[in-house]
Amino acid sequence: MKEEILYGINSVMEALRGSRRAFELFVSRETHDRRTEKLLAFAAERGVPVRTRDKRDLARLCGTDHHQGVALRVEGFAYAALEDIIASWQSSGEPGLILVLDGIQDPHNLGALIRSAACAGAHGVIIPRDRAAGVTASVEKISAGATETIPVAQVTNVVQALETLKEEGFWAFGTADSAASSLYSHDLTGNVVIVIGGEGEGVRPLVRKKCDFLVAIPLKGGVSSLNASVAGGVVLFEVVRQRLS
Repeated sequence: MKEEILYGINSVMEALRGSRRAFELFVSRETHDRRTEKLLAFAAERGVPVRTRDKRDLARLCGTDHHQGVALRVEGFAYAALEDIIASWQSSGEPGLILVLDGIQDPHNLGALIRSAACAGAHGVIIPRDRAAGVTASVEKISAGATETIPVAQVTNVVQALETLKEEGFWAFGTADSAASSLYSHDLTGNVVIVIGGEGEGVRPLVRKKCDFLVAIPLKGGVSSLNASVAGGVVLFEVVRQRLS
């Protein structure tokens, strides 16, 4: 069985709340606060053994000093299937919102985008299997545990995934700095797929062709583009804003 070490208060908290099998909770001897007490209560409810370690031992276990005094040994992250995301949307009774990431390679961007998608109420996140960052303990930490609350599917072909979603009634909106159409000129209240491209190349040409619309975020000032995770957040919460109006 594949196992991994999660670290950080939020990611460990969400894992203990979730369905993954947890084997051991490690807590720093120097860490004593309200959030840690809450983790210990969750661990007790689930029958998860608790081990105390000093901070240096935890750093060696996690491979980083940024563990916030806690770590959890759990079964490995399980990706959802595309069909699971579609079923999640269909059972919700809500307009669909799915985030497709076309080649995000920076784990910090991936974690931040998954967190934004979860906060925006998206029904799932889709990432490519190849030439892109996958969900790791670092990504789970950066997502603040959001990987436990939203399905993430890893697909071999983003174009085929978009075709499947369009057959289900979704409109695909790709982001491109060069697009003539502004994000704010479109109705995003229906079933929408938001496509965010990789840090360097952006949305790849074949994926771009599958998008129904290409949209740009209007920018002012001397910088010509936004960070991928910031751009994704802007688009996701424009969807939220329109649906609340």
